[in-house]
Amino acid sequence: MTKKQLVLLLAALLAFGAYAVFFTDWFASENIQIVHTLRPYTAPKRGRKTVPDQPGNAVSFALDRKCKLTEVKVIPVSDLVTNKYAHPIWHLVSESNSVPMKGIVYGMPIQGMHPAVPGSQPDPLEPNVPYRLFIKTHDLAGEHEFKTTERVALRR
Repeated sequence: MTKKQLVLLLAALLAFGAYAVFFTDWFASENIQIVHTLRPYTAPKRGRKTVPDQPGNAVSFALDRKCKLTEVKVIPVSDLVTNKYAHPIWHLVSESNSVPMKGIVYGMPIQGMHPAVPGSQPDPLEPNVPYRLFIKTHDLAGEHEFKTTERVALRR
């Protein structure tokens, strides 16, 4: 093997290694990383002009990778402190057909998932109350603590 072939082989191995680290999940952590964003309510441009009964701003969550979720639940932190089996205020489950996603919004339906208790609706989030989001897939899990802020009326 000549020097030129050896250098080309090493460059190809280095390129493959960089690809594996940066563009695949081979070296990803076992936990799902979650961040949240608070969004002010904006009225729909078409259709009904209803104002939601939420006292706080909407909360959206971004995940560090696309995940086929099997369970999503939100529980007030104060309930977790006093009760090992706290009642979730939003709880969705999926047996098999959830769609891979990288983000969700509190209270909005998620394709392929349904409420754990049939017919249940998510409770409104209270401003400045700490909540914990729990997310599970078949082999990964993640949790994230968040608060929402009080909703203010938008000026026109």
